[in-house]
Amino acid sequence: MQRTVKTTFIPKKLTPKQKVKKGLKQWGEVAPYILIGMILVLIFVIYPQIKNIYMSFTKYNLIPGTKSPFVGFDNYKLALIGDEKEKFWLAFRNVILYGVFTIPLGMLIGLIMAVLINSVKKFNLFYRGALYLPVLVDWIVVAIIFIYIFQDGDHGLANYFLLKLHIIKEPVAWLQNTWTANAVIWILGIWKNVGWTMFIYLAALQGISKEVYEAAAIDGSKPVQTFFKITLPLLKNTTYYILINLIIGSFNVFIAVYMITQGGPLGTTDVLQNYMYNQAFKYFNFGYACALSVIIGLSIIILTIARNKFFKYERN
Repeated sequence: MQRTVKTTFIPKKLTPKQKVKKGLKQWGEVAPYILIGMILVLIFVIYPQIKNIYMSFTKYNLIPGTKSPFVGFDNYKLALIGDEKEKFWLAFRNVILYGVFTIPLGMLIGLIMAVLINSVKKFNLFYRGALYLPVLVDWIVVAIIFIYIFQDGDHGLANYFLLKLHIIKEPVAWLQNTWTANAVIWILGIWKNVGWTMFIYLAALQGISKEVYEAAAIDGSKPVQTFFKITLPLLKNTTYYILINLIIGSFNVFIAVYMITQGGPLGTTDVLQNYMYNQAFKYFNFGYACALSVIIGLSIIILTIARNKFFKYERN
């Protein structure tokens, strides 16, 4: 009986010269793709950023053949301490208030919904889809719906139900008052983003091993204790991720304000994005608008650094 002997393939050891040749060949294969990516980044990311910073130091003029005089920090001074400071700081205040009222509440509601859905077995996919649907709906469509809901007079849906329930005696002019108009924008922000927060938390919850909860149950841990001492600490990194994304998102709020209030009444609901938009495309102050965009970018960077300093990100 003939026995077959299995042989193990041993790769041939390459000489240093062959290694270099092989490496150059591999780099040659991927270099065109890397080069294309770098060119696209230079054209559509780096160059516009450099151009934007340059324009912020000029009184930029779009008319061909006209000069754009260099004005130094005048555009920045105009926003921070100059004639436009009241409008700028009002817009900045509204952005901060938007974040203060939408981020904590949105994260709390999203976490609660994620925990509830994670514990439900029947119709789990249906609940996920229904709660995530607002994220998929276009901002413009949602803004139009909210305009109808908070319409002035007794024809608006909100006023209709509040009058029927005898909560208010007269219709509220939601979009004609500074704080009620801001409240409508905040409600829209929470409703639009809470599904995304829920989805991220839900993914993190499903990544937690069931053995951890089984061990806690054996030790006699109650559901409330398990949530605060096990679930929340394990969701710490996810919370930081959601927090920084929502902070950045709060500085980018634009469509809600532009569609619902257009900054009214009298500019008291302006946020930085639509204030910058008006300066650029309504008043054609492109240099000043570019300075505003730089200030917004620096504000986000400072907030991110502050978040990293006070909330340490832990790698698993």
